[in-house]
Amino acid sequence: MQNEKRGICWTAYHDPDTERFFAEIIYTSREGREQYDYEITREIYDRLGTFGDDCENETLIRTGKLAYSFENTMYGTLGPERMVWDEEASDAMKDVVRKRQEKGKKKT
Repeated sequence: MQNEKRGICWTAYHDPDTERFFAEIIYTSREGREQYDYEITREIYDRLGTFGDDCENETLIRTGKLAYSFENTMYGTLGPERMVWDEEASDAMKDVVRKRQEKGKKKT
């Protein structure tokens, strides 16, 4: 099974060690930066990338459990600058990303 899927503004990860799935949506522009991390299900992960439009992929990701969000734009924030909903899930996603990066470095 593929352990990572990508779109224009989103990336989804599968951790085969824990059988957990995560996705992040990141928007960056000169107006600021927004990041949203979700814990998703296998069903959501399997459907990602099957749509012709990335907006549909992002909508599907947003049906998962929000683990972390950060908004910092020149227009102000929609709430507190940092909101951590599930610190454990957020840390677990960071571990998956770190493992993927380490595997990538070993291949080169």
